[in-house]
Amino acid sequence: MTLFRKLQTLKPALLALAIALGLSLQASDAGAAGRETALVAGGCFWCVEADFEKVKGVTDAVSGFAGGTVANPSYKQVTRGGTGHSEVVQITFDPDVISYDQILDLFLRSIDPYDDGGQFCDRGHTYAPAIFALTPEQARAAEAAIARAEDDLGRRTKVPVREAAPFYAAEDYHQDYYKQDGLILTRFGPQSKASAYKKYRDACGRNARVRAIWGDAAPFTGS
Repeated sequence: MTLFRKLQTLKPALLALAIALGLSLQASDAGAAGRETALVAGGCFWCVEADFEKVKGVTDAVSGFAGGTVANPSYKQVTRGGTGHSEVVQITFDPDVISYDQILDLFLRSIDPYDDGGQFCDRGHTYAPAIFALTPEQARAAEAAIARAEDDLGRRTKVPVREAAPFYAAEDYHQDYYKQDGLILTRFGPQSKASAYKKYRDACGRNARVRAIWGDAAPFTGS
């Protein structure tokens, strides 16, 4: 059989494959079309990711960086300083289940909104809280959410609404850190990442401080 004839016999199979791939991509796009994204900075991204992955209607939460001047920075670059990035979490959610307003209300009640010098035991610009507004509508919603929080607290907060910024996912090592079984060496000795995360969160005083500010309105402190 000549090469031309071989190609002729392959055409129907290739066409079928192309159609199947096209339908698959369309289905994937349709599935993602109903999703929305929030981008928030609330101190340690392990903690924010762990909190929001528990929320009904949240389909994904990814730890990463935003707001800096270096493209695709590494964790070491960001923590060393000078890149201008914040530790953030990109939250993907189904707006038919939970609204952007509800995401923001949960977020603000899971941080110390009075502390713009970091969060809890993590200090510096990298850990300062912020809401990155990805659209003008999100900016208005963020301002309204902050106003609601201030009404509940009876005083002003220090959480800025920042302009949209490129999001860069952190290394795989940081994703789902709070539930990983891999062993690491800590000051407590060898620990699973999940165990080390819990000890870090407790030692950092995150839950205790959030409860002190928000009381029963704190959604993720286990109280």
